Amino acid sequence: MVSTELQQRPAVIALKRPIQWGAYLDKVGAWVLALLWIAPLLFAAWAAFRTPEAALNFDWERGWSLENFATAWQRAPWLQYFVNTVVLVTVILIGQFILCTFAAFAFARFQFKGRGLLFSLVLLQLFILPEVLIVENYAMVSRLGVMDSVWGMALPYMASAFGVFLLRQNFKQIPRELEDAARVEGCSWLQVLWRVYVPLAKPIYVAYALVSVSTHWNNFLWPLVISSSDQTRPLTVGLSLFGAPESGVSIALISAATLMTVAPLLTGFLLFQRHFIQAFLRAGIR
Repeated sequence: MVSTELQQRPAVIALKRPIQWGAYLDKVGAWVLALLWIAPLLFAAWAAFRTPEAALNFDWERGWSLENFATAWQRAPWLQYFVNTVVLVTVILIGQFILCTFAAFAFARFQFKGRGLLFSLVLLQLFILPEVLIVENYAMVSRLGVMDSVWGMALPYMASAFGVFLLRQNFKQIPRELEDAARVEGCSWLQVLWRVYVPLAKPIYVAYALVSVSTHWNNFLWPLVISSSDQTRPLTVGLSLFGAPESGVSIALISAATLMTVAPLLTGFLLFQRHFIQAFLRAGIR
């Protein structure tokens, strides 16, 4: 009887999965790196809403204040800095779209002597830091007479090797049949580019726009060299001058100004986070 009951009961076998220590270590490492990366921003958020005396005091019950934002806003022309930055990143992005589109289309669809060599020279720009060319760029901007202007800050960045490479790779994946059909309909090469290639590369343009805007919004050294007045200074340069040691600004005011500087990008990322990730996935960036 006992053996019969044992045979009728379902056999339950507890399978113990091996502990995946590698996966746990990866998660722990990712959290540690994330906390280290966001720690300065968290401290800035803490100090910005505290009085200058309580900025370094981690007392949750006392010292809260919103006066830092009002005081910081009154001590510098932040609205002018915001306008200058928006105009700067817009001019750079439009110039990059135009130049990179034509260059990528030429490298992807036309056969000419030295195409591979020229494309290799374009890619060499990826290995050269912009700071290395700062002296030559300064001399060129000076000869063009666009010192202390948005054009002077934007011109060295309008030709982007990364943008050319990204668009070229996408243009090469577009079927030639679409191009041939447009040519049969009587479209010129410019119309083929505008009506066939550009619409199919919209995810690439979105991904590149996100990279370009975030990069040049945070650019500091070149605008610092070129700009010399509040009418042209972007946010990064204005923030550095606002937080200069000789000005005697407290850490609470500097933190408030920092939050105002990063707020547009941070808000945009939080609102369009899903579109941000999908654009990069569609663009083939890994």
